[in-house]
Amino acid sequence: MRTERGPQADSLGRDDGSNRSPNAEWVTVKNTGRHAVNLTGWTLTSRRTHVAYRFHLCLGGHRQVRVHVGRGLDTMRDVYQNRRTYAWDNYRDTATLPNDHRLVVDTKHWNRR
Repeated sequence: MRTERGPQADSLGRDDGSNRSPNAEWVTVKNTGRHAVNLTGWTLTSRRTHVAYRFHLCLGGHRQVRVHVGRGLDTMRDVYQNRRTYAWDNYRDTATLPNDHRLVVDTKHWNRR
């Protein structure tokens, strides 16, 4: 299991607070194994803003899910934190993916400075 493709921490265009703007912030979580993984109880956390998303899904083998910040209807490919505010620092942050036993499975760091 790993975080990849992005994250897109700074939504494109102005940070205007509309639902479209926070939904343009996302992190993709990919199951790199062959077997499904139950992510219930796993979290995706920002080291800088301390915002956390708790998963409630099972991710099939070699499947991925994009975790958006804003509001939306969850699908098999996209899930939403249902926040009205931003979750990721635009310039530097670390996405941490601990499992349901709090063991860190993966991290993704970015630094735009």
